[in-house]
Amino acid sequence: MPLPLDHTLDNSYAALPPAFYTRLMPTPLPAPYLVAVSDQAAELIGLNAEQVAAGLQVWIGNAVPQGATPLAAVYSGHQFGVWAGQLGDGRAILLGDVATAAGPMELQWKGAGQTPYSRMGDGRAVLRSSIREFLCSEAMAALGIPTSRALALSGSDQGVMRETVETAAVVVRMAPSFVRFGSFEHWYYRKQPEQLKILADYVIARFFPTLQKHEHPYAALLQEVTERTARLMAQWQSVGFMHGVMNTDNMSILGLTLDYGPFGFMESFDPGHICNHTDQHGRYSYANQPEIGHWNCYALAQALMPLIDDVPLAQGALDRYQPVFAAEMERLLHAKLGLSQLPEHAEADRALFDAMFGVMEANAVDFTLFFRQLSQLKRADTSGDSAVRDLFIDREAFDRWAAQYRSRLQHEAADDGERAAAMNRVNPKYVLRNYLAQVAIEKAQNKDFSEIHRLLSVLRHPYDEQPEHAAYAALPPDWASHLEVSCSS
Repeated sequence: MPLPLDHTLDNSYAALPPAFYTRLMPTPLPAPYLVAVSDQAAELIGLNAEQVAAGLQVWIGNAVPQGATPLAAVYSGHQFGVWAGQLGDGRAILLGDVATAAGPMELQWKGAGQTPYSRMGDGRAVLRSSIREFLCSEAMAALGIPTSRALALSGSDQGVMRETVETAAVVVRMAPSFVRFGSFEHWYYRKQPEQLKILADYVIARFFPTLQKHEHPYAALLQEVTERTARLMAQWQSVGFMHGVMNTDNMSILGLTLDYGPFGFMESFDPGHICNHTDQHGRYSYANQPEIGHWNCYALAQALMPLIDDVPLAQGALDRYQPVFAAEMERLLHAKLGLSQLPEHAEADRALFDAMFGVMEANAVDFTLFFRQLSQLKRADTSGDSAVRDLFIDREAFDRWAAQYRSRLQHEAADDGERAAAMNRVNPKYVLRNYLAQVAIEKAQNKDFSEIHRLLSVLRHPYDEQPEHAAYAALPPDWASHLEVSCSS
C-alpha cells in the first residue's frame, strides 16, 4: 500500500545478521477503525493528520507499505531483578524507519499479532492499555522528557482475553531506535561476543558516531548511556512519573522512556508508592527508580564487558551515574522552587528540599498541585499562601517550611511575578492522572473517542493555565484511589 513516506522508508535493523530478528508480517484485524492520531508525531516524519488517517489499513497492520521489511527483534533481560532469558518483540513488529532532518525515526506496530517471541502470549494489545500508551507518550513529550512517540491508535472489535474479554488495538509508536539494554544482554548471556560487537558497532555508528574514534569506544558508549539514564531518572522524579516495570528489556539504549505499561503519576505524595499492582515487593516504587536505573546500567556494563575488557574503565563509566543524577535533580528542584543555584546555599538548599518532601509525605500532599500552587506564594507576605497551604492537613507544618522557603527567597533577584512565571514553565498543571485515562477508556469502549482527543489537546500544553480545562488539574475523585494497573495487558 503506498504511503507518502514510501520514498524514505528503510529498515537499518534488517541489515544486521538474521540472528538478530525474525522477518514476518503483522496479523490482520477485522473491521478496523481509527481511534486517534497525533498530528505532532506525524509532523516528525513529514505527514499530517489527514495523511495518517488515510493509512488506517497500514497502522492497524492489515497492509504493509511498499519497501517495508517488517521484523520482530530478539532480546533478553532481567525482569524484577531476575534473569528471564530470551524475550524479544512478543507483540511488537518493526515496520521500518523514516529519514528526517533530526535523524532516523523507526515506526513500530504494538499489538499487531504473534511473533516467535510471544511465548505464551497472543501478540495483541487491548484498547485499554493502548489508550494509556498513546496518551502518555505524547504527554511525556510535551513535558520535555525523552520518550518514544505515538503516531496513531487504531482498534478492532476482535476479542482479546485478559482478565476479561477486551477488544484489540494497535499503537504505532516511533523512536530513533528500540534497542534496549536487554538487546546486549541477549548476546552476552548466549556467549556470542561477535554478535555483541556487531550490535554495539551498529548503535555507535548510527547514534553516537563521534565515539567511533574514541580510544575506548565501548566504555564511552556505556558512559553515554549511563549519563542519559541518570538524567532520565531525575526527569521522571521531578514530575512524579513512575514507570512501573523498569526491567532491563524496557530500558532504552538512547535514554528514552520506553514501553508504557502500568505507569502512573504521583498524586498523594508517598515515596514508597507502587504504581504497578503486579510489583508486590515494591522493586519499582517511586523512591527506588533512581537506584534501579543505576542497577540496570550495571547490568548493561556486565553485558558489554567482553568488548570493554577493562573493569576500571567500566566502573569509571558507571561512576558517572550518581553525580549526573544528583546534578540534574538539584537543577530541576531549584527550577521547580524558583531558586538560583548559588554555591553558598547548596547545603542549606538540600536541607530545604528534604524538609519539603518530608512535610509533603506527612500530609499526603498532591505532588503536581503542590509544585504548581507554590508559585503563588509571595516573598514578603502570606497573602498568596492559601492555594498551596490548603493542600496540607497540618497547615502549621506547612507554615514552618514556608518560613524557611521565604528566608531563602530573600537571596533571589527575581520578583514574585518573575519567579512565578519561571516556576510555571517547569511545574506542569496537567499530567495524565490515572482517573483521567480511565474516563477516556470507558468512553472509548463505547466507541466515544472524544475524551481521548480532548485529553491529548490538554496534555499537549501541560504548563499553560487553560482555564477552560481547569477541571483536569483538580484533585482526583475518591473513586480514583481504587484504580489499579498491572502488567496484565
